Amino acid sequence: MTKEQGWIFLRLLVVSAVTIGGIWLTGILFSLTYPFIIAAVLVWMFHPLIRFLRNALKFPNVLAVFFTVFLGLSAVIGSVTGIIFLIIFGFRRISAFLPEWIQTTAIQAQDFFNQSIFPIWKQLTGAVDTLTPEQQATLQNGIEQLGAQLAEGSTDFGQGIAEGLTSIIIFVPSFLIVFLFVFIAFYFIGKDWERMLQSVYDNTPAFILKKGRAFKTMFQYRVLGFVRAQIILMFIASVIVFTGLMILRVENALAIAMIVGIAEILPYLGSGTILIPWFIYMLITGELYMGIGLAIVYGVTIAIRQSIEPKILSSSMNLNALAVLISLFIGFQLFGIVGLFVGPFVLVILVIFKDIGFMGEIGRFIRYGFKDEPHPRISGFK
Repeated sequence: MTKEQGWIFLRLLVVSAVTIGGIWLTGILFSLTYPFIIAAVLVWMFHPLIRFLRNALKFPNVLAVFFTVFLGLSAVIGSVTGIIFLIIFGFRRISAFLPEWIQTTAIQAQDFFNQSIFPIWKQLTGAVDTLTPEQQATLQNGIEQLGAQLAEGSTDFGQGIAEGLTSIIIFVPSFLIVFLFVFIAFYFIGKDWERMLQSVYDNTPAFILKKGRAFKTMFQYRVLGFVRAQIILMFIASVIVFTGLMILRVENALAIAMIVGIAEILPYLGSGTILIPWFIYMLITGELYMGIGLAIVYGVTIAIRQSIEPKILSSSMNLNALAVLISLFIGFQLFGIVGLFVGPFVLVILVIFKDIGFMGEIGRFIRYGFKDEPHPRISGFK
């Protein structure tokens, strides 16, 4: 290894250590201050409205911030209430048909037992009678062990459900406390937003401000463009499903289509979260017309989405599909279900760093340090 290669390796280690340390420190700081970070992001998003109320409608600054907080809180509560209403409405619709479904399923299960399971059971019991006492005792012990394992599994499953419900009960008060801090922090940060922002500008080096503005532009282009693309895809899926359900004469087609559209936000599952179990159940219960119709609706929804999604997403994010898939898997492995959103978000941040030239500057520092990058010699010139 030459001296230059040694310096390159050392600078690579320094960059890696700084990156890992920065991620670790950011994680700790975020865990301690995330209500205020969320409040600052919300103020940044709603600040145009605050400025409009203050400049165009001549609201006092405090009143403009308070009105924006009230409007945002109303929007959040209204959205959550609407989603809960749709979920409750869906469950009520399901519960209306549930007794009939249970009765039909029970009859089919009984027919299946009488026609398939019971003859096999008779053959097995006849075979057991031919076994020796030792063999019957061994078989009995095996059955008892299987029953004990099933009981243990059922107990673990019940304990898991109880622990999950306990976690939810504990989470609700914590969520309300965090929401209260976000609400209060939004007011105080929004009231002094310009002064705080000017203080940041005055104490930040010019080159960092330049990168920050470039990052803000690309963040709006990619992330907000992604949100816009998802809303468009959700709306298109809702229209397709609503049209199909109307053709199939399904009651409350509009509400069901809206729920399916909301489900489109789930990565790679989308409308299939609702439509696939629905049409499978219809096919199992003998409702062939409805089952095939729902399968066709799902197929048309997927086909149209797959045909228009690349164009919509490419115009808003311009991300490689394989990179998105890898980020989803890594995020899921590290953070579970939440990682399905964290992984792509981190990928977007890395791509933005590349777009604004930050990754290129890191690469040049690793290769050449603080020296200028050498220009290639052109033949014919000294």
